Amino acid sequence: MTTPAIATLRARISQAMDETAEATVLEHLKVWLQMPTDSLVTSMLDRDCDERAKKVGDRLSSDPRGHYNPADLSAAADIAVKWEGIGKILHGDRAVILKGPPGHVGGDKSVFLAKNGIGFHVIVLLATGQEPGGSPFFLGLDPDVSATRESRMAWAPVALGGKGTVAKVSVFNDAKCTEVIKKMILGASQDGFGPLVRKYYVDTTEAFPAVVHA
Repeated sequence: MTTPAIATLRARISQAMDETAEATVLEHLKVWLQMPTDSLVTSMLDRDCDERAKKVGDRLSSDPRGHYNPADLSAAADIAVKWEGIGKILHGDRAVILKGPPGHVGGDKSVFLAKNGIGFHVIVLLATGQEPGGSPFFLGLDPDVSATRESRMAWAPVALGGKGTVAKVSVFNDAKCTEVIKKMILGASQDGFGPLVRKYYVDTTEAFPAVVHA
């Protein structure tokens, strides 16, 4: 169970995808997806997680102000109050940008994970939820195709062949782009989402680890 409901979220996301129009096929895909250079996922086409998340957040917010950028979650002061506020904002159909160390907000297979913990990643929170057993969670969209085993497996058929991702997707038309984006984010089930939308079990009483810059 989520708030907003899964059906509402899927409809909002699907509409935003259908309305996406960019100059080139590659730009169309890059609105929604942070893509690897090739099927081996050895490197990524860009590191623009911050700007992408903000733009996606705007597209997925009913509020005319667009996405919401919360106060620093690595500052311990009023941390529970901050998370309570984030929940209320999500319930108002406004996406929330979540920034933190890659190992804290990114997937366990992400190319952006660094052994020294340096860097940051940014995702888009869409809803709050609760498991049947009572455990609360946040539902988030992470555009990083490399993030998890599931996302990599879903992406593989798209990227295989050709001379890397750019060569492969350059022959797509807008309809194919939308199909690929929906596969990765919405998935096939009407009761859930694709591999780029994940549950985040957050301890709302603890501050986030601070981002470490190089």
